[in-house]
Amino acid sequence: MIKLEHVSKTYEAGVQAITDVNLHIRPGEFVFIIGATGSGKSTIIKLLQKELTPTHGKIIVNGRDIAKITRKQIPKFRRNIGVVFQNFRLLPDRNVYENVAFAMRVVEAPKREIKKKVPQMLSLVGLAHKYRSLPKQLSGGEQQRVAIARALVNEPKILLADEPTGNLDNQHAWEIMRLLEEINERGTTVVVVTHNMDFVRQMNKRVITIKKGVVVSDEQVEEASDAD
Repeated sequence: MIKLEHVSKTYEAGVQAITDVNLHIRPGEFVFIIGATGSGKSTIIKLLQKELTPTHGKIIVNGRDIAKITRKQIPKFRRNIGVVFQNFRLLPDRNVYENVAFAMRVVEAPKREIKKKVPQMLSLVGLAHKYRSLPKQLSGGEQQRVAIARALVNEPKILLADEPTGNLDNQHAWEIMRLLEEINERGTTVVVVTHNMDFVRQMNKRVITIKKGVVVSDEQVEEASDAD
């Protein structure tokens, strides 16, 4: 589903963000990418959605070499990639329904399809009853659920979550992680960038660790037992 082959990225100021990164993520995997601030985690997310172009190396996403995707083709390419951010990025003057529907209108989905799929997504994230609420009327956890519904409504094959719980308290953070796990169990490939080691230790997922732009480990973390 995702391949990075000898990928490096150097910013214009000469800052080396990542160096010779090799990653293969299979369809249906749930993968954590962890590392300190400035380690290159978010750069990888931006490269995968073609927000940035690598300085060296090759990136394949969903079978496509993204170097061959033209600027005009980027919106269509991104339909297969849902993205969730730390700060939600909801439209403050639109209600919950309209925030999710907006993602479908951008790709010119038929009105009939929007009316069908938006309520389905809101039910999935447990917010069907708040479809008329504005973002400011929701808790942080609820706002992130709206953001996840918006990221999923076009049925992407990949969901990228960049510090999705960074602005949430512990209870809401775990609710979001369980929701991402449920989405993964439905078949979506999920990649989560985080610095929350509680999730990493307890969720028994593949963990890729990046340090100063270099992958230093890639392993399956065993779930903590009840005896721990």
